[in-house]
Amino acid sequence: MNSEFLDLMCKRVSSPRLEAPGPSAEVLEKIFQTALRAPDHMLLRPWRYLVIEGDARTKLGDLLCEAALKDSPDLTSAQCDKYRAMPLRAPMIIVGISENHAHKKVPTEEQIVSCGVGMGYMLLALQMMDFGGVWRTGPMATNAFVKKSLGVSLDETLVGFLYIGTSTRELKPVPELNTSDYFHKWGM
Repeated sequence: MNSEFLDLMCKRVSSPRLEAPGPSAEVLEKIFQTALRAPDHMLLRPWRYLVIEGDARTKLGDLLCEAALKDSPDLTSAQCDKYRAMPLRAPMIIVGISENHAHKKVPTEEQIVSCGVGMGYMLLALQMMDFGGVWRTGPMATNAFVKKSLGVSLDETLVGFLYIGTSTRELKPVPELNTSDYFHKWGM
């Protein structure tokens, strides 16, 4: 039994402060492969991922500002600058998208969860490879203008933005939770 991997899973934490460098192409390939191992009922492969890095992050920031202005035309320039700066918080962002195939045995919710599991696997793989990541959603993940601009169709779900890089500070340990608060026997 590989207890090191279980220990890593039990100590997984988000890294909200990230900087360059991000993972190399070789390491990224391994990390991406972990996402493709998510549970996938009927092998629908209901996920796709956009990789945003370099100048594309600035373009994404402009897009977020434009979306925010469409929702709230009275935004101040400082508020708009905050939206523009969001994608610059990490050297790379992975956008997780569930394609939501019509299937009689696999409901949409299961496909969305599958994409989310893939993102979670990437977070674990990043930490295992000494990189950091944080999964973000918020109003921009459900914003129709953002989704359309990123090529997310009406029948797809933007599951989240996975920010990736090197942690800029020591990660705070997450307190260990009591499993009996969350796991209960049923039917006995």
